[in-house]
Amino acid sequence: MGVKYCYVMIIVLVLVLGKEVRSQSLKNGYYSTSCPKAESIVRSTVQSHFDSDPTISPGLLRLHFHDCFVQGCDGSVLIKGKSAEQAALANLGLRGLEVIDDAKAKLESLCPGVVSCADILALAARDSVDLSDGPSWRVPTGRKDGRISLASEASNLPSPFDSVAIQKQKFLDKGLDTHDLVTLLGAHTIGQTDCLFFRYRLYNFTVTGNSDPTISPSFLTQLKTLCPPNGDGSKRVALDIGSPSKFDESFYKNLRDGNAILESDQRLWSDAETNAVVKKYASRLRGLLGFRFDYEFGKAMIKMSSIDVKTDVDGEVRKVCSKVNY
Repeated sequence: MGVKYCYVMIIVLVLVLGKEVRSQSLKNGYYSTSCPKAESIVRSTVQSHFDSDPTISPGLLRLHFHDCFVQGCDGSVLIKGKSAEQAALANLGLRGLEVIDDAKAKLESLCPGVVSCADILALAARDSVDLSDGPSWRVPTGRKDGRISLASEASNLPSPFDSVAIQKQKFLDKGLDTHDLVTLLGAHTIGQTDCLFFRYRLYNFTVTGNSDPTISPSFLTQLKTLCPPNGDGSKRVALDIGSPSKFDESFYKNLRDGNAILESDQRLWSDAETNAVVKKYASRLRGLLGFRFDYEFGKAMIKMSSIDVKTDVDGEVRKVCSKVNY
C-alpha cells in the first residue's frame, strides 16, 4: 500500500514539475542576445499587413488562441496537411498565416534557426491588439515548435454553441479559470463572424417559433436586416457592432444590454459567476474600484500563451512554419 502510494506521488510530482519547468523556460527578452531585432521585426511585419488590412488583427489573435488550445502554444496550428489542425471544422476561416510566414522569412534571413514560429505567433497576437487601440504587454518568449498537428485533436476548441458550463470546463482543462474565460472572450470586441453561426437565434429559436429572448428587441431588428432567413450564411458581421475595429470594453456592455452576436457570449450574462466579471468590465468604475479590462487582458494572455509550451526536448525551431523539419 505504501509503495503504491509513493509510486503515485512520484508520477504526480513529475507531471507537476514538468509543467513548472516548461513555464519557467519562457522569459522576457529571450532573444535579446541571439536575435536582438526579433520582436521589432515581428512588429513591423504585423504593422505592414495591418496598414493594408486592419481586419488582420482579430485573425492573428484567433490564430494564437486556436494554437494554444490544441497541443499547447507550439505553432502546431500553422502546419499544413490533410489531417493537420487547419483541416478541422473549428479552424475553418483561420486568417493571418501569411503574416507569420512573412515574419518568419525575414527572421530566418537575419537569424536562421533561432526564432520559433510559436513565439512569432504569440508576439504577433500582442502586436495586433496594440495596433487596434488595445493594450500591450511583455510577451515571455522561448517556446519551441511542436512536431505534431492533428485535426482530430481540435475538438476541444471552444464553440459559439457551448453552454457556460462547457466553456468553463474547456478553459479549466487548460489551466484557465472563470475570470480568464470572461477576460479572454473580450477579444470579441474586434473581429467578425458568419451569419451562419448565429442566425438560428433570430428565427424559430424557441418551440413557439420566436427569436432568442435574450436579444434586445432593437438589436434583433438590426440583426434580421443583416442576416435575413434565406440570405447568404457566409455574410460577415462584426462581433462588436458598436466599435468593430477598436479594442475596448464595449463587448461587455453589449452582453449587459442583450446585444451580443454569439449565443455563447450572451450566456455569460446569465451565469452568476461570469456575470460578476462582465459587470465589472462593463462598469464605468475603473482602477481601484473595478477591473481594468486592458490590464487584465494582458495578464490573461500571458497566462494563456504559457499553456503546455514545448522545450528543446520535445520541440524544435522550424525553418518554415507550415511544415516540420526533416
